[in-house]
Amino acid sequence: MAAELPPEILTEILSRLPVISLLRFRSTSKSFKSLIDSNKFINLHLRNSPNQSLILRFKFDIYQIKIDDDFSDPDTSMLLFPHNHPFTGNSTNIDPFKGNNTITLIGSCNGLLAMSHGVIAFTHPNAPNEITIWNPNTRKHRIIPFLPLPIPNILQSDNPNRGCLCVHGFGFDSVSGDYKLLRISNLLDLQNPFYDPHVRLFSLKTNSWKVIPNLPYSLYYALTMGVFVENSSSLHWVATRKVQLFQPDLILAFNLTLETFNEVPLPDEIEEEVNSKSFKIRVAALGGCLCMIVDYKDTKIDVWVMKEYGCRESWCKLFTVVKSSFDLPLQSLRLLGYSSDRKKVLLRVDVENLFWYDLESKQVSYVQEILNLDDTMICVGSLVPPYFPVDNRRKQENPTSESEKRDDFLSGGFKLRL
Repeated sequence: MAAELPPEILTEILSRLPVISLLRFRSTSKSFKSLIDSNKFINLHLRNSPNQSLILRFKFDIYQIKIDDDFSDPDTSMLLFPHNHPFTGNSTNIDPFKGNNTITLIGSCNGLLAMSHGVIAFTHPNAPNEITIWNPNTRKHRIIPFLPLPIPNILQSDNPNRGCLCVHGFGFDSVSGDYKLLRISNLLDLQNPFYDPHVRLFSLKTNSWKVIPNLPYSLYYALTMGVFVENSSSLHWVATRKVQLFQPDLILAFNLTLETFNEVPLPDEIEEEVNSKSFKIRVAALGGCLCMIVDYKDTKIDVWVMKEYGCRESWCKLFTVVKSSFDLPLQSLRLLGYSSDRKKVLLRVDVENLFWYDLESKQVSYVQEILNLDDTMICVGSLVPPYFPVDNRRKQENPTSESEKRDDFLSGGFKLRL
């Protein structure tokens, strides 16, 4: 049957299949393998594939909930698959029973998931912390070279009442075709809350860390990872200016192409009220656009979307959630993604609950309980490899163990560019 189809038609059909099917086809013939492994096909599949899934973290376990093409009805179509993720059986000297370490989902982009394993509050420049870029569908991953933190050994210093917190952001620079990881480290001192963060940027293409000039902002949520927005090639946080006390909240962006920070204009309605502190804002990504969640504490939550990135006039209010419409007190709300027909939005409410919000009926419906959640995010199904350049692809095809692959990679070393 495949031989009777024109090559371009066959390629188009294959590009709409889920990754698991393509991996099976890949093993059936050299021609399929050559096609499916090509960069052109990987990019075509990324554009055409409608397959999305939820990545769930519960303690040290990672699960993937696959949702069929009718994304709007997950109650009857979800299947739970536990994953042997890159940190499963990790041999690092991290005690899983101590509270100051965990697995953290950093971000997802084009089917690649960035995640870390290690301590949360750092007291030593070489405190154990490992970051990987992982494709949960192809099971390929890459460990990011460790970069010591720019802090002293706090426990042995004259001021041990300090600690260092790190947040990251992961995204794609569409101009250079490079995946980049941003690290912002803050040395916390109870006597001096206006600390100077240190910023470093890692490039998967060059396999190197780069120093980014310090930013005159303080992140409002100290442990919140950056939100990547596809139509901007930028990462986003809620922040305040450090020039004066009691500064209003703002949306801070880091452009992965220009490698600079900038402020995103707020809607006029919000700009006028932001000094009143009557609400809190968070940022999210929805359908490739920047979103802002405005929480009016005990009454409602407004969700705004910026249709044309960077244009203040393009902000529009997508929907409002009245807190009384939920059976339990609504403490927090996070946007996960649209349904396939874009008529519903999947919400994560108070960490462990999932709801659909119907944009037409303005009603919320509860998604059946799956398991306890510590974190979750949407990841698209893709064949995108977590490594550059092409030479590394041949290494992945050798029947070596995961530990041998990691050792081979780390033995190559890395550069810190100033």
